[in-house]
Amino acid sequence: MAPQKDEKNHLPVLGVGPVYVIIIVILTTTCIVLSQMGVLPYLRIRATIAVFHTAGTIFFVAGIWLWVSAAIKERLQDNIIENKLITTGVYSVVRNPIYSAFSFVLTGVLLIYGNLYLFPLSLLYWALLTIMMRATEEKWLLEQFGDEYRDYCKRVNRCIPWFPKAE
Repeated sequence: MAPQKDEKNHLPVLGVGPVYVIIIVILTTTCIVLSQMGVLPYLRIRATIAVFHTAGTIFFVAGIWLWVSAAIKERLQDNIIENKLITTGVYSVVRNPIYSAFSFVLTGVLLIYGNLYLFPLSLLYWALLTIMMRATEEKWLLEQFGDEYRDYCKRVNRCIPWFPKAE
């Protein structure tokens, strides 16, 4: 019988990701449906439809690219199991690229849908991600990697690439 790895030797592979993703998907879907039903107000400026569709498509595609780069190209699961802090590739641009990817995709959906009243949801995604990361994964990573993680946080933003850090 092969020895089993102690599951406590590494951080959770999924972290709080599924909870975050489920919350923002449900929120986005609910708001779009309620907007379609007339329960929430709908405001679209006809002259901006093409711009919003283009921007939405860019956000959507960027989100998918970010997810693929973070999860597959960087072998995220393997690195977590091996207790390696990933700071290369897309992780050198943003500390939480998988969560950012879902935020980008759903922001793209909102832009394509085009209801100006729903655009603040993107700010809510960022706020929720910030709160969830500070309360969970950032504490785990700091405990696991100490100064290495602290230095990484000083160099790389949490969820929006190249956005000024408020930490």
